[in-house]
Amino acid sequence: MREYKLGFINDKDFYNHVKETVKKYRFQIDLKEFNSNLVDPIKLTFDSKIYKKNMQEIIESEIIRQIDKSNTNHIGYFHQNIFKFIGNGWSVPDKGYDIINPSKNYYVEMKNKHNTMNAPSSQKTYMRMLSTLIENPKAKCLLVEVIARNSQDTTWNISLDGNPISKQNIRRVSIDKFYELVTGDKFAFKNLCEALPLVLDDIISDIELDSASNSVFNELEEISPNLLKSIYLLSFEKYEGFEDFDV
Repeated sequence: MREYKLGFINDKDFYNHVKETVKKYRFQIDLKEFNSNLVDPIKLTFDSKIYKKNMQEIIESEIIRQIDKSNTNHIGYFHQNIFKFIGNGWSVPDKGYDIINPSKNYYVEMKNKHNTMNAPSSQKTYMRMLSTLIENPKAKCLLVEVIARNSQDTTWNISLDGNPISKQNIRRVSIDKFYELVTGDKFAFKNLCEALPLVLDDIISDIELDSASNSVFNELEEISPNLLKSIYLLSFEKYEGFEDFDV
């Protein structure tokens, strides 16, 4: 096995963790999965006309968007679960906080991007951290952001019911600073990013990836040869008048 020289995680664990992430990647989609979040025919019609694309191109774009959304979730798995291999008291519980280190009183929520939480979600997370501080005054609660505005380890300032609030032990931390806190190496995250293309090359050469498979169009054609009509009937078939729908 190649040496990745990360120091904070051994080569075998690093390889296997990235491999598990790769194996989670989505390659296949059928009509049931495609419509699991309820495709909006009205929006697709607007998209088709405004962007001057035919319905097949619009549906293909939606398929790619859905697959990409699933894969983005798998990257969240990668960022969170790598810490269970680092040791020194760090673990990834089945529920509750994303990452914890009870012996050092750390409780961590992790987000991929700094703008993924709306105000209610931010307030809910902050209230949970306040509750943790009440239960354990020594607790240090961190909101760790993989893609933050800056490299930072700062007090998380927030407004609750219109009132500004901040606690020294509730902090907003970028992923590089979190890796430094965990490993003692301020370049640990940079080193991980440099090793990632290497381990991915090794894994992709070692395993057979699933082949891409998309049955959405075949299944839509079973509803109607007209793709636009199929998309409308997929959502509105039981609505009044749609038994005679014609586009």
